[in-house]
Amino acid sequence: MTVPKAEPDAHDRRSLHERIAADLRDDIMSGDLPPGASLPSTAQLKARFEASNATVQKSLQLLKDEGLVVGRAGAAVTVREHRQRTIHPAASLTPPTADAPYPWLTEAAQHGTDARITLLDVTEVRPPADVRAALGLPDEGTALLRSQLVLIDDEPAEVVKSYYPLDVAHGTPLMDRRRIKGGTPALLTELGHPPHRSVDRVSARVPTQEQFRLLRLPGNLPVLCTLRVVHTEDGRPVEATVMVKAGHLYELQYEFTPE
Repeated sequence: MTVPKAEPDAHDRRSLHERIAADLRDDIMSGDLPPGASLPSTAQLKARFEASNATVQKSLQLLKDEGLVVGRAGAAVTVREHRQRTIHPAASLTPPTADAPYPWLTEAAQHGTDARITLLDVTEVRPPADVRAALGLPDEGTALLRSQLVLIDDEPAEVVKSYYPLDVAHGTPLMDRRRIKGGTPALLTELGHPPHRSVDRVSARVPTQEQFRLLRLPGNLPVLCTLRVVHTEDGRPVEATVMVKAGHLYELQYEFTPE
């Protein structure tokens, strides 16, 4: 049987203004158009993309709705400051020193004037299949869920859902409907489950209805989803966290040192 080959010039079925916005979005995310830079003029964009004035304006409106650029009709459109944020995941694994803010909060504050977290819910649930597998739970197993929303300058930045085995969480501050003083790494250490190794799985996904609402997404843009599993020294998984960010605003930076 002959296997059909993929078409080398498969047609892009998106509307022209969506394709223009996609190319400009890539210019912004790659740094070719850095924060504060002016976008090419309407005339230049019309020539570059062989598009009408109305089509170019629709593409620019998409980027404005996404919060990537600012400007008004008849004026220069510029890349918005502090929109492209690079997150260093390892920073969130470092326990804070005494009386110091959480490291991830300090990093987030570098991108804005205020960073804070809102606790959404603390409840026992049946986790998604990937979380159940990560924690070694049976198909009908349950875990404690701590759901939170991270905000920067009062704008939603990340939905965080952390799951804990019930035998780890029962009777501890993990069950309380309030922030955990010192963060969960410090608490897990205090409870006799010191984090030793963390494994991240990162994927791009279409947002769920809940993610769309909580992150106030402007359209059907992808989200960046990280599943982080924390293990103790003996290999036991004691925490699985799903972190979801707007895919058009964030990138993750990992650093590796060859052994």
